[in-house]
Amino acid sequence: MSQNEPDENNSLLEKVRQTVVGAPRNIKDPSIFHKLSLVPLLAWIGLGADGLSSSSYGPEEAFRALGQHTSLAIFLALATALTVLIISYSYSRIIEHFPHGGGGYIVATHTLGPKAGVLSGSALLVDYMLTITVSIVACGDAIFSFLPLGLHPFKIYFDLFLILLLIVLNLRGVKESVTMLAPIFIVFVVTHIFMIGYGILSHLPQIGPVVHGIRTDFNAGLASLGGLGMLALFLRAYSLGGGTYTGIEAVANGMQILRDPKVQTGKKTMLYMAVSLAITASGLFLCYLFAGVVPGKGQTLNAILANALYSNWSIGYALALVTIVSEGALLLVGAQAGFIDGPRIMANMAIDSWLPHRFAALSERLTMHNGVLLMGGASIFLLFYTRGSISSLIVMYAINVFLTFSISQLGMSCYYIKNRRREMEWKRHLPVHLVGLALCVTILIVTIYEKFREGGWKTLLITGTLVILCFLIHHHYTNVTKSVRKLDDLLMDIPTGRKANQDKPNPQEMTAIQLVSAYNGFGVHTVLSVIRNFPNLYKNFIFVSVAVVDSGSFKGIEEMKNLEDSVMATLQKYVDLARHLGFAADYRYAVGTDVVESATQLCKDIKKVFPRSTVFAGKLAFRHEKFYHKMLHNETAFAIQRQLHWDEITSVTLPIRLNL
Repeated sequence: MSQNEPDENNSLLEKVRQTVVGAPRNIKDPSIFHKLSLVPLLAWIGLGADGLSSSSYGPEEAFRALGQHTSLAIFLALATALTVLIISYSYSRIIEHFPHGGGGYIVATHTLGPKAGVLSGSALLVDYMLTITVSIVACGDAIFSFLPLGLHPFKIYFDLFLILLLIVLNLRGVKESVTMLAPIFIVFVVTHIFMIGYGILSHLPQIGPVVHGIRTDFNAGLASLGGLGMLALFLRAYSLGGGTYTGIEAVANGMQILRDPKVQTGKKTMLYMAVSLAITASGLFLCYLFAGVVPGKGQTLNAILANALYSNWSIGYALALVTIVSEGALLLVGAQAGFIDGPRIMANMAIDSWLPHRFAALSERLTMHNGVLLMGGASIFLLFYTRGSISSLIVMYAINVFLTFSISQLGMSCYYIKNRRREMEWKRHLPVHLVGLALCVTILIVTIYEKFREGGWKTLLITGTLVILCFLIHHHYTNVTKSVRKLDDLLMDIPTGRKANQDKPNPQEMTAIQLVSAYNGFGVHTVLSVIRNFPNLYKNFIFVSVAVVDSGSFKGIEEMKNLEDSVMATLQKYVDLARHLGFAADYRYAVGTDVVESATQLCKDIKKVFPRSTVFAGKLAFRHEKFYHKMLHNETAFAIQRQLHWDEITSVTLPIRLNL
């Protein structure tokens, strides 16, 4: 096999990859943030679709829980609309106070402390994994409602295909995926406004008999169950319909992708979502009641409703089919929230060292590819674990949603109480959060009580396990930080006692190319190791660093400029150190998302100018290597070394011992 064959194979694989996920983006393009950000309409589609699509299964779960006492649907319609508006208004306040996104995780961390933040963040992550699976499964249910029962065993494979499709779209980029799915959203809005409007207006001429029937049913319920029994039934149905409110938090979590000014864009998007969800969900309750919808096997209530309303139309079947297919397709769009916000929550937690740091990294397409792949993989696991059962998923779903809601409402309530002297309008905002807290806690308690044995315990177990895992990861990173800090105490202030060497590096002399990140004891130790292990060999030092653009820095032009300035300041400190140690020194840097690729290219370029050079990098060496070390610490030094060795460039990795 010739030496060129691997390169040709790599080139072919790269072409295939770029065809699927797209070509790399130019991170230095000054308009990149404008190109990637979403205006309110697109944000409503990308983030609001999750909330709006929940009207496809939330009201149905609540209506089914009423049994024969369907007269309570009127009260459910009012309570649902009011709850949507209260929670939405409270999240608008969160958008104002936390404009950089993060939603429940950031709110809990800043108002209640890191431990509450981890609980909220973990609940959100499980929630978004379930968001994807629930939306996809509900999508399949809606579409297969119009297909013969003999085809239903194939639905789970159809669901799998949709998840894989969304993974590919989100690896390409958020805006691209939202734009491609926008027509589906528009068709849903038009068809459902028409169906709900027609369903209510067409029954107005018979409003007298309808009201009489509702009153009779209500009185019969009071006679058989009593006032407390009817109230308990209503609260149970109201709580089990908690899936209706899922997705309301999506805008607050995904603020990073909104167009500037972000707060105004976020609040406008929140308004669009709140109004559309309140009208759709409450309107469906009224339509179920007026049309006398009765649950049937193999069909959703919305499919039964559409068939009942359009049964006498010449194009009734086609209109009902378009309505329900658009509903199923919107659920596909709603799954987007899991792929948009889930990786961002993971990135925020990774930056705070609760999750592996690699989840904060961006791909060449400036997407959080690790998070997208993990969210997609987890949703596929849940799909097959529950065998595509929407009932099992809804039970697991609603618990975490309202756990996060409750923590967020508690956090904002505490915030306004603590800062009432500074927040002039605290008397107006605090009651909203307290009412929201009461509603969310009520739904959470009832849902856990009702569904614990049916599968709710699985959600609590998964979330609890994730919380424990986060604390173990954080404990490890804390220990590593403490050990590295000891190097800082020993090596950050080295007395040199000699005049700085101001000579420019000579390309004909032996040169040490050293890869560095921050200016710390780790990097200084590597410098001293090179000098100690190769005495009087190297005359030049060229320090190399990559300004890594991750989710923490990719927030705007100002943050990018600060990142670049910080890297140059760090490199200059290393140059000054080497010069005071008697060496000619200089630095090189690059801005990119992939440290390995950017650093390797920099070293290749330097090698052309300084042919007598060796690349050095430091690597943490643990006394007892554990299986999880490679997951928590990237193998950057070894990855760069492998690529440089392939290009016949000498590279040496120097160990930095940690007694862990």
